Amino acid sequence: MKRVSFAIVLACALWSTSYAQAPKTPRGTATDVTNADIMAVVSKMTTPVSDIQIRVAGIENQPNIGIGVVRRAKPAGANSIEHSQISEIYHVIRGTATLVTGGTMENPRESAPDSQVVKVLNGPSTGGGKVANGVSRTMTVGDVVIIPPNTPHWFSSIDTDDIVYLVVRVDPHKVLPAGYGAK
Repeated sequence: MKRVSFAIVLACALWSTSYAQAPKTPRGTATDVTNADIMAVVSKMTTPVSDIQIRVAGIENQPNIGIGVVRRAKPAGANSIEHSQISEIYHVIRGTATLVTGGTMENPRESAPDSQVVKVLNGPSTGGGKVANGVSRTMTVGDVVIIPPNTPHWFSSIDTDDIVYLVVRVDPHKVLPAGYGAK
């Protein structure tokens, strides 16, 4: 019995040692997006609504991650959107606005499958008018919000000349083009 117990303990020790020492394979290379990259994109944003994807990083066995910048000028329009497969994380870098999430989108319509919105920015999406019965919050510089898939969202008001935010798009279904880089 002592020999069997010793053999089990020895086998477990050898297994855990070999498991702990197994080399880990990187799942990709790091992708840099510098503040200079972000500000260069912001300086080119002249239309009332600009959404520019800077990079999409493909990570082996993990979601693709997109990094972009969005600018929305005052006044806010009644343009809501929801994305069926992408979560978005907004980090406000300029301005103040009221963001509404959840609720019910008025006049929903599917985005065209061959549109820039679907192919590069957000994957399959639905756009519409105002969002009724959602949760409103004021967003200002430094604030962050996480918006899950299938969550209608829109800026009901923009209190400054514009609101500019960094957007991180988490793409578990890999619908965004890995390796994409803004030209």
